[in-house]
Amino acid sequence: MNDQASRRKNGRPAKPYRRPQKDPVRILAFEALRAVDERDAYANLVLPPLLRKAREKGDFDTRDAALATELVYGTLRRQGTYDAIIASCVDRPLREVDPPVLDVLSLGAHQLLGTRIPPHAAVSASVELARVVLGDGRAKFVNAVLRKITAHDLDGWLEKVAPPYDDDPEEHLAVVHSHPRWIVSALWDALGGPRAGIEDLLEADNDRPEVTLVARPGRATAEELLAAVGEDSALPGRWSPHAVRLAEGGEPGALDAVREGRAGVQDEGSQLVALALAEAPLEGPDGRWLDGCAGPGGKAALLGALAAQRGAALLASEKQPHRARLVERALAGNPGPYQVIAADGTRPPWREGTFDRVLMDVPCTGLGALRRRPEARWRRRPEDVAGFAPLQRDLLREALRAVRVGGVVGYATCSPHPAETRAVVDDVLRGRGGPAVSAEWIDARPLMQGVPGLGDGPDVQLWPHLHGTDAMYLALLRRTG
Repeated sequence: MNDQASRRKNGRPAKPYRRPQKDPVRILAFEALRAVDERDAYANLVLPPLLRKAREKGDFDTRDAALATELVYGTLRRQGTYDAIIASCVDRPLREVDPPVLDVLSLGAHQLLGTRIPPHAAVSASVELARVVLGDGRAKFVNAVLRKITAHDLDGWLEKVAPPYDDDPEEHLAVVHSHPRWIVSALWDALGGPRAGIEDLLEADNDRPEVTLVARPGRATAEELLAAVGEDSALPGRWSPHAVRLAEGGEPGALDAVREGRAGVQDEGSQLVALALAEAPLEGPDGRWLDGCAGPGGKAALLGALAAQRGAALLASEKQPHRARLVERALAGNPGPYQVIAADGTRPPWREGTFDRVLMDVPCTGLGALRRRPEARWRRRPEDVAGFAPLQRDLLREALRAVRVGGVVGYATCSPHPAETRAVVDDVLRGRGGPAVSAEWIDARPLMQGVPGLGDGPDVQLWPHLHGTDAMYLALLRRTG
C-alpha cells in the first residue's frame, strides 16, 4: 500500500483494521431477543437452552449466565421506555430502524440506564456487539445513538420523553413503567384506587419474580425442600403451606425432589387456586376430580397429590396433545389414580354430572403474568380480550355441566382484566351467550386463610404488588340444578 493510499482525505494516517471482539454474554442476549422478535418465542423458553449450550461449551460461568439473563429480561421489561428514549435520539421513526439494530440499541440502553455497568463500558461493549452481528457500518450508527443516550440518566430521560402525569396520566404511566397504554388502563380499571396502587402494580410487573417451588402433598414437604436447598438459599412460602421460595440464582433442577417429580416449580398464586378448590365445602361424594384445561400440568400435579390423599381420582384433560404430554410428565409417579387425555373442554367426552370438583383454568391474555413473560405485554392487543371471551364462557359452562348438583367448580384465569374474570362468570350465570346453568357463588376468601387484601368477595383477585404472586383470579361456584 503506497503512502497516499494509507492516508485519509483529512491527511491523517488510516487506523489499521481491528477485528471486533466477540462477547459471548452479549451475543447470547442478542440471539435470545432475536428469537423473541422473529419467532414470537418466549424468553423463558428460549433462554435456558442457550445458557445450557454456552455452559457446555465452557463459555459461561454463573456470573455470565446471571448477566445474560438480566440483559434479556431487563431489556424486554423496559422495552417501551427504551423505545421512547431511542426514538428521541434518532432521525427517523423507529419502525424504519431494522429490528436487529433496534435490539442492539435496546440492549445498550438497558446497560446504560438499567444496570450499574459504567457508561463507557456499556457503549464500548454494545458497539463491539454491533460490529459482530451487524457490521462496521451500522455499528457507527449504534455508537452515535448510544452516546446521545449517555447525556442523561433514566430519571432525566423520563422527564423528557414522558408526558406530565397531570396532562395524561395513562400515557405518563405507560412510558415511565413500560406498559402499553391500553394495559395500563385495563389494570387500573381492575385494581381501582389512586395513583399509588397502579404505580406499585406496574412496578411489580417489572421486578424479577422469585422462583417458587411446590412440595406435592404426600410426596414431599416444604420442610424437606428447605433442608435440601439450605436456609441461606430459600424461604418458606408466604401463603401456601407447600411453597418454598428460592433465593436469586437458585437451581430447581438440582434438587432430587424436583427431578423425581415430588416437587415442581409453581407460582404461589397457582398453588392457592388449587388448594382453594380442594378445600371448598362439599356435601356428598368426593371421589372424582377434573382439571379441564390441565396443560402444562402444574395445577394438575398438585390436585392429583391432594386427591390421592383422599382416595379421589383425577382426570386431567388438555386439548393440545403436546401439552397433554407435559401433563403426563407432571403427574408421573402420582400415588393416586389419575388419567390424562387430550380432549376439547368445550366438546367434552365425559357425561354431564360426572365430577365432584372441577377446575377450569381457562386460556387468557396472560396479563397477570407479565413479570414472568414480559414480552407478552408487547404482543397482546385490546381485541385479544374480546377474542378469548367466547371460549372462556363455553369452558365455564361445560365445567358447570360436568360437575354434579352440589359439586364445586373453580373458574381461574391468570388475568385481572374484568372482561376475563367476573364478567365471564356473570355472563354464564345469567345465560348470556348460551344456556344458563344453575349455580351459586361460594365465598373463596375463607379458603385462602391468612392472605390479606382479597377484596369484597365472593371471588378472589391476587396481585403481584400485594401478594407477591401472579395476578390469578378465582371464582368458586356450586351447581344447584
